[in-house]
Amino acid sequence: MLENLSSHGRKLVTIVDPHIKKDSGYWVHNDLSSKGLYVKNKDGNDYEGWCWPGASYYPDFLNAEARDYFAEQYKLSVYKGSTLDCYTWNDMNEPSVFNGPEVTMAKDKMHGEVEHRDMHNMYGMLYTMATHKGHLIRSENTLRPFVLTRSAYAGSQRYAAIWTGDNTAEWGHLEASIPMCLSLSIAGMGFCGADIGGFFGNPDGELFVRWYQAAAFQPFFRSHAHIDTKRREPWLYSAGEMALIRTAVRSRYALLPLWYTLFYEQEQDGTPPMRPLWYEFPEDEGSYAKEGSHMVGSSLLVAPVLTKGSTQVNVYFPGSTLWYDIWSHQKLDVSGSMNYAAPYEKIPVFQRGGTIIPRRERVRRSAALMHDDPITLVVAPDKEGKASGTLYLDDGKSFAYQQGAKLYMQFTWDNGKMESKMISPPGMSTPVWLERVLVLGSAPPPGQVATVSSPLLTSSAQASYDYTTQVLTVRRPGVKLDMEWTIRV
Repeated sequence: MLENLSSHGRKLVTIVDPHIKKDSGYWVHNDLSSKGLYVKNKDGNDYEGWCWPGASYYPDFLNAEARDYFAEQYKLSVYKGSTLDCYTWNDMNEPSVFNGPEVTMAKDKMHGEVEHRDMHNMYGMLYTMATHKGHLIRSENTLRPFVLTRSAYAGSQRYAAIWTGDNTAEWGHLEASIPMCLSLSIAGMGFCGADIGGFFGNPDGELFVRWYQAAAFQPFFRSHAHIDTKRREPWLYSAGEMALIRTAVRSRYALLPLWYTLFYEQEQDGTPPMRPLWYEFPEDEGSYAKEGSHMVGSSLLVAPVLTKGSTQVNVYFPGSTLWYDIWSHQKLDVSGSMNYAAPYEKIPVFQRGGTIIPRRERVRRSAALMHDDPITLVVAPDKEGKASGTLYLDDGKSFAYQQGAKLYMQFTWDNGKMESKMISPPGMSTPVWLERVLVLGSAPPPGQVATVSSPLLTSSAQASYDYTTQVLTVRRPGVKLDMEWTIRV
């Protein structure tokens, strides 16, 4: 199965929970018991609780020896059937104890000399530390782990992504996903998302479509449901709703270059990819209390449909800049609140004037298969006719970027002149090239030819103009993205 998934560039994520089945025939239980690595009762005996396997014991992850033991279990020689394309989801790691007080571990249980009450909030993070280390060990510290966690603590962002937990197929839970993810984001947990469609319950077609449309613009993008809910693969809905979900998914994949750049920049300075309006517009006091919308980086304003039957959204446009509808490319010179059309096929999303965003437009079966695809740059000039943006590229899987094997560049547009400059010295070559440049809200160009200059060549590219949408398109300038270049229109 894994080999089949890997052949299409896809990965597998398996659930590994902290509770260990009490079973004398289970070697993990016997190892932990004989090594004394379980949480203890006050009398020194191993603490027993109840979880999915029934009677269960709980590893003491405050003990480094327990964390090291769990890390060793991820070696490919130990974790039978796994490969380097198999990653891990640590669930139930608060820890969940079905027969415990508040469905968790009693506060007087012992982690060595430390009572559980003094480290409860750390338990989930300590578990993900072990998993993260295990992923590093299995690749000899060459490949980046992916770990998903339900429980987190200050510092968990170094080890795992997080989701908002067991939500429900209700419009109110779709609405709540935005402030929850924004709270996680500004607290440092930038790789966050919510279960699309709700974990419990059965979403109707409208809720499912609107949830996909909203979640496509959140950092962690996943549909997930309880085993007792109805099957909810997109093709089980109507043909029209399946098509709308497909469009939402494709919009997500097209923006992966933007997301990847934002995650790199978060690693450098802590700035979250998903941001409240006031984060980007602190001078606009009207944005402080606005809920239901958010920014993706500094460039996209997202205002999802959050109520049943709605075909318009009251959008708050912060600041005093231009905005461009990313679907129609319509230019808006507006500040403050405005009712905006939101037909079933889309949600309102706007590119901020003064920004440039990178996209990949070719449809593939996975992100890995898109890795070497060309880039389209969408330029949204501000009122002075200027814009800027960044793009980050590396091998997508290793730590070689920490030794400089990366490309990090800035694009600028200034009234007909576009430039690419390296922010840091280029540390790798890439086959990725520039396929198109779209300039929104543009005046007609003086001609139909753009001049392209790079260290290797000077050439020309076709420039065309759509008078209806006011979009200038430069097609196939052909420059590679591992060098600096200039385009003049």
